[in-house]
Amino acid sequence: MENRKWIGSVAAVVIFLVLMVVTPKIPQSEEYHDFADQRDLFFGIPNTLNVISNIPFFFVGIVGLVLCFWKDYFRLSLQGELWGWTLFYVGVTAVAFGSGYYHLYPNDSTLVWDRLPMTVAFTSIMAIFIIERVDEKQGTISILPLVLAGVLSIMYWRFFDDLRPYAIVQFLPCIIIPVMAIIIPPMYTHSSYWLWAAGFYLLAKIEEAMDKLIYKWTHEIVSGHTLKHLCAAMVPLFLTLMLAKRTIELDRRSLLSKWKVKWVEVKERRFKTNGTETIDVEYTAVSTTTD
Repeated sequence: MENRKWIGSVAAVVIFLVLMVVTPKIPQSEEYHDFADQRDLFFGIPNTLNVISNIPFFFVGIVGLVLCFWKDYFRLSLQGELWGWTLFYVGVTAVAFGSGYYHLYPNDSTLVWDRLPMTVAFTSIMAIFIIERVDEKQGTISILPLVLAGVLSIMYWRFFDDLRPYAIVQFLPCIIIPVMAIIIPPMYTHSSYWLWAAGFYLLAKIEEAMDKLIYKWTHEIVSGHTLKHLCAAMVPLFLTLMLAKRTIELDRRSLLSKWKVKWVEVKERRFKTNGTETIDVEYTAVSTTTD
């Protein structure tokens, strides 16, 4: 088992190095800072809505951070879980300040403070998922290396103007976590909340890409980037609800296996319904006697 883990780690490093060799450099486009909504609406705050739409991250982050330690509210039974979720909520809280600061003065230098806390949140969530779904010990050990890898990806982009490592750190968990949530049996109940969180993050990225188009569609009321912030804040909100509601899963079956059972039950129910349909038939008496 240990050999397999080492082989997997080495394979991941080799794949990363190969990707860095065969893929072209991805520089940071200056157009990224050209947001659709640049209005100063009140209090002299430039890019007002893009700034204040980060406030939900602060409240969700603070509440989650407090509940991690308040009367064992989240029932975090493993030390690695406590460390991982604490780092996650620290990252979420810091997003409110880092992203708010960036949107006050959008440029590459301030963008570092926008991406850094998000990276801490991404990487800590990945470690948490390893703890819950793969191996408690390895997941706990991976917290620090994963967070450091995320920080290094930001530094690499800033010094070499290459987004490839950061793109891997950001988007790989977005692919791996939903897949793992579906196919690997969970330790806790309410596993579907991971998929809700992933869905909101995907929607946030779509809104980000459609920033100017949404601004036009809404007659310059709200931009896609502002909606992106609000939608992205739903990710930690749903994960907080999951932590508050979940208990130890006694029936440790993956979501995929549960969906298969549900699908079979639906098919059987339909078959039984169709098989027990009554057919109304009218009978007419016909005389067979001859006069």
